[in-house]
Amino acid sequence: MTEIILFNIAILSVIAVIAAIVLYFTAKKFRVEPNVLAEEIAEILPQANCGACGSAGCQDFANRCATSTAEEFRSLYCPVGGRNVMTKIAQKLGYAAEDHEPTVAVLRCNGSCENAPDKVEYVGLKNCRLASRVFVGKTGCPNGCLRLGDCVRNCPFGAIEMNPKTGLPEVNPDKCTSCGACVRICPRGLYEIRPVGPKGVRVYVACNNKQKGATARKNCKAACIGCMKCTKVCADVKVENNLSYIPTSVSAEQYGAELASACPTGAIVYTGEKNEQN
Repeated sequence: MTEIILFNIAILSVIAVIAAIVLYFTAKKFRVEPNVLAEEIAEILPQANCGACGSAGCQDFANRCATSTAEEFRSLYCPVGGRNVMTKIAQKLGYAAEDHEPTVAVLRCNGSCENAPDKVEYVGLKNCRLASRVFVGKTGCPNGCLRLGDCVRNCPFGAIEMNPKTGLPEVNPDKCTSCGACVRICPRGLYEIRPVGPKGVRVYVACNNKQKGATARKNCKAACIGCMKCTKVCADVKVENNLSYIPTSVSAEQYGAELASACPTGAIVYTGEKNEQN
């Protein structure tokens, strides 16, 4: 019996040695030499691995930068590192860094506790993605914020916090890096990455409800009702499926205050007034 056990051990040992030799020579043959330039670029990057740049991670982005032409490099951008990081990478590559307008995430919903009071009580896991599969939402709005905080928990930079008064998540522009984590995690697609705007002045429709006006207003006092009054202020504003949308090309400084005043429900958010008071 002992001889059989020793024989089996010997056989397994021989197999292990042969496998190790095969793996060694295979690794030698197919070894990919590290890209020194890519490694140096990776050290410059913030290592957030958020995917906002469109790459699988910071190392993948570094590889793309290292192998890019000057023309290709112009389309590459790290939202987290911003211009400072891209300038350092450009200097290392001998390219010129492109100017990119700063951006920030905005929540396209103003269904606060006051504007959209709860109609039903939700008992379940505090997870927006799971909740969106089983019920329409506490407010009755099929497109509104579920107020369960997936975006808060998934923001890698702590830029989003729940406002206990409104019940809605709020984005801190000073911390937001436009990584897009909130855009990807929100099951109702309420987040949008928009330009910060000159001196933080921007204008957008904080509603995503496509129901007809009367129905939308039953669920939320601040719902867009598709009244078209904003289009009379600026012809570039679009209204489709009972919902208004202000393109980023519309000047907030020129039209922002007037657009917000024209909206009868308060669905349009204009950040200029707050800045002018400071």
